[in-house]
Amino acid sequence: MQALIQPVTLLLIIAVGYMFKRFGLFGPRDYRVLQTAEFNLVLPGAIIYSFATQPHDIRLLWISLFGFIAAAVPPALIFLCTGRRPVAQRAFVMLNGAGFNVGCFCFPVLQAFFGPSALVPAAMFDVGNCIMVAAGTNVLTQTLLHIAPDMTLVEQHAGDASTLPYERPTDRDARRLARRTLLRRVARGFASSVSFDVYMVMIVLMLAGIRIPGVIAQIAQPVAAANSLCAMLMVGMLMDVPAGRADVHAVLEVLAWRLPCGILFAAAAWFLLPFDVAIRQAVALCCLAPIAVFSTMFTDKVLGNARLAGFSLALTAVVSLTLMTLARVTLLG
Repeated sequence: MQALIQPVTLLLIIAVGYMFKRFGLFGPRDYRVLQTAEFNLVLPGAIIYSFATQPHDIRLLWISLFGFIAAAVPPALIFLCTGRRPVAQRAFVMLNGAGFNVGCFCFPVLQAFFGPSALVPAAMFDVGNCIMVAAGTNVLTQTLLHIAPDMTLVEQHAGDASTLPYERPTDRDARRLARRTLLRRVARGFASSVSFDVYMVMIVLMLAGIRIPGVIAQIAQPVAAANSLCAMLMVGMLMDVPAGRADVHAVLEVLAWRLPCGILFAAAAWFLLPFDVAIRQAVALCCLAPIAVFSTMFTDKVLGNARLAGFSLALTAVVSLTLMTLARVTLLG
């Protein structure tokens, strides 16, 4: 029962953020202030604090590879299986049907369940996961669906087509220019993600055998401590209940993709990864995590409305907490 207090508190913080918005204490767009702080300061601080206070073995990079695969496979499958749907629906499911909320959700949950040592495999899983959730999924969605960056689908007059209009260049120089443009978009997407950049710096320091000074951990500690509050409050501020059947159907479709994929990858982590029980159970629970907070930001940029993404995140957080609790009881016998 003690281990459930902190995860349940996270859900209560989401509810508080939603109620504050409902009663006018937060404005409709105030979540963007917390969004900026979370992605550019708080979450990077939590990453630095984890690497500075816990030993990270180079062998755990296999977990990073596993995390990347678990986050990269579902959006590709969703793209292949939704070929006749309108582009807005495809983009919503691709952005929210994959990726894991590790730093903001799994870190506090795993720490409550197993103690601080569980943060090490969770952080290594999030290195690979972050490649997708911090930029990769958004770039993949925009590229496959031919969505122009920095414009919402409404501004691009998307309509009911399955992808936006696109003409493949026939001239060799034009194709070369298009490839360079795509590579620049990909590089810009990753470079603009502070969390991804921090993860890369931490990996380089780990490979070089350089220890992070204790003073850095002390500086990062109060920032990292705000991670759960800022992230969950932001989710509550984003959330709105579904407005009709179409919204309900969209949320259920996201769940229909996330649950089987998450359970499948959790089983793969438990049975296939060559690590001890403590590491495998932490990685397995990461595979049951809710929607990444980054998904709400990208949904807002692509669709111009993150309210349904916020509701989907909150709903998957409840489902994830239930699954994690059942998995913990099962794994610990």
